[in-house]
Amino acid sequence: MSDSLPPFPQPQRGAGEHLLLELGPGVGPEAVAEAGADEPCLRADAARNRARLLEAAARLVEQFGAAGVTMEAVAAAAQVGKGTVFRRFGDRTGLLMALLDHSERKLQAAFLTGSPPLGPGAPPVERLRAFGVAVLRRAVDELELQLAAEGEPGRRFASAPRMVLSAHVTMLLRQAIPGADCELLAKTLMGYLDPALIHHLTKQCGMPPTRLEAGWIDLVDRITGATPSC
Repeated sequence: MSDSLPPFPQPQRGAGEHLLLELGPGVGPEAVAEAGADEPCLRADAARNRARLLEAAARLVEQFGAAGVTMEAVAAAAQVGKGTVFRRFGDRTGLLMALLDHSERKLQAAFLTGSPPLGPGAPPVERLRAFGVAVLRRAVDELELQLAAEGEPGRRFASAPRMVLSAHVTMLLRQAIPGADCELLAKTLMGYLDPALIHHLTKQCGMPPTRLEAGWIDLVDRITGATPSC
């Protein structure tokens, strides 16, 4: 089954349902129309300004952590007006999500066109196992930034990046267990990969990331009825 994706936000429906993140992780469904008209037509100077703002934000993360990234601080570091930052990213969540864009796209490329078992060519259960491990490792590496980028409940589960990941898990579940309520099961599996839960388990409960990875594989095997991997 092909893993090619149509441009966001028109997902292909059915067994191969997918979404492609074209507008960047900071874009939610409510902003797609406006952003979709703007981003492909960015003038060269506007693109440079956006890159300059993101470079300033990245420096603030390195110096002060994600908590040090505010719209005011980024504007000051980039020597622009605060309104410029708001116009480009909408709000602080949009700015932080834009900082996560590179790793988000790298992850998407890996599971859409990369090597198996994460990419196409492996059985769906093996791909599900590899997918969760990849997302967990990315979350551990970027945990502070991912937590800071979490939107309010109304936006949290409808963000473009999460919709892409959820659609991919749904597709693999439909291949692995036809006839199940794969959309709901996908939401359940995605809950395991929630940055807030990962933070709680690793930082507050002291669980090593390897335990979370093993737990993910066990959960996938139990849900799909697969023979446990060795």
